[in-house]
Amino acid sequence: MADLAPPQPHRRSPAGTTEADAARWRRRIFAVTWLAYAGFYFVRQAFSVAKLGILEDPVVDTVLTERALGVIDALYLAAYAAGQFLWGMWADRFGPRVVVVGGMIGAIAAACVMGLSSALLVFGGAMVVQGLAQSAGWAPLCKNMGNFFPVRRRGRVLGLWSTNYAFGGLAAPPFLGWIAYSLFDSWQVAFLAGAATLGGVLLLFVALQKDSPRDAGIAEDDAPADEAAPEPGERRGGLALYRETLRDRMVLTLGAAYFLLKPARYAILLWGPVLVSRRLPDIDKVGAVLIPIAFGVAGVLAPIAVGWVSDRLFASRRVPPCVLALALLTVTLALFMPLTATGSVPVMIGVLAVIGLTVYAADSMISCVAAVDFGTDKGAGTAAGLVNGCGSVGAILGGLLPGFLSGGALFTGFACAALLAGLLMLPHWNRLPRSAGA
Repeated sequence: MADLAPPQPHRRSPAGTTEADAARWRRRIFAVTWLAYAGFYFVRQAFSVAKLGILEDPVVDTVLTERALGVIDALYLAAYAAGQFLWGMWADRFGPRVVVVGGMIGAIAAACVMGLSSALLVFGGAMVVQGLAQSAGWAPLCKNMGNFFPVRRRGRVLGLWSTNYAFGGLAAPPFLGWIAYSLFDSWQVAFLAGAATLGGVLLLFVALQKDSPRDAGIAEDDAPADEAAPEPGERRGGLALYRETLRDRMVLTLGAAYFLLKPARYAILLWGPVLVSRRLPDIDKVGAVLIPIAFGVAGVLAPIAVGWVSDRLFASRRVPPCVLALALLTVTLALFMPLTATGSVPVMIGVLAVIGLTVYAADSMISCVAAVDFGTDKGAGTAAGLVNGCGSVGAILGGLLPGFLSGGALFTGFACAALLAGLLMLPHWNRLPRSAGA
């Protein structure tokens, strides 16, 4: 946390704000944007938790079958991917605040609809809205962080900040599962509880967030020197931003690698309890929800560890730890079926923990480093949106395939994809962020 420590307060800018004021705003923006993205997961994970109850509910299980649920996941992820390509550009043009607030409102509304209706068409429509709303989170919030933190601080700061989505994936399922099945014995409650949680986060975000140092009243002298906000007349159109982004080979490589990595992560996020239940049939619903916590716990630690390793051991090179994580992920995914064939709960927990550690390590490097490599805040949202949009297209397979494929074919495919992602990244082993020397 040294990067977040306040500097000496006696130094004052010409406009009258101190460096301590700027440091307080950086801590505040770090906290509120971290909480905002973690909060999105309490709605996103509701469907994963609800699946266990849906598949055992005689009222709906003949309509909402495993294949139907897989198709609904695919619809959600297709909408999520489309939104990623759009909202990052909007955040560059109109600011993160309006995009994130709109996304939260849409996510809450869609979750409430799913908690009150089990009609197939209503479910599918609500999940499309949910996908578009959820995609309004990552790229705009990455841009928000970039506006307050200069490049020289972003390595470890973004590594720590990236624990938000791992934490959300860790905390949301047991919390929602406990409320839905232990307190109310109703899968619909998972959606309503998630909506209520995100509603509280929305209120905090509206009260505490600012788009830029200028909006926070911090003098330009206290703003990140390499990230000075553009004047309104300097803002470029969306097509110009995309053309410039598409000329960056590293951004394209990251997008391709992320496309290959995302299916494995999203299969466990969206189908984790069902996958555990298939391999450990004696486990009850609450147990099947709790065991994938190992995946989330390791995922919280992974971004912190990989950020430190990339700064300290690899001198700000982001690719080497990413490639090493992908290599270990490939081996673990390939061995998932034989290792879990024992029916052992500790073995299942251990395997999910290793998958979580490696997949989140690579994920955080790929999804966060794009904006850093792109170089300036003018296109950071567009670059992050492009890379995450490519990943979200791959995530569609993670939501769809578990409803159609056996475990052996599923995890072998995921292992091959992780191996190919590592091979794509390998030629960039010695690449440094563009402004690492700043």
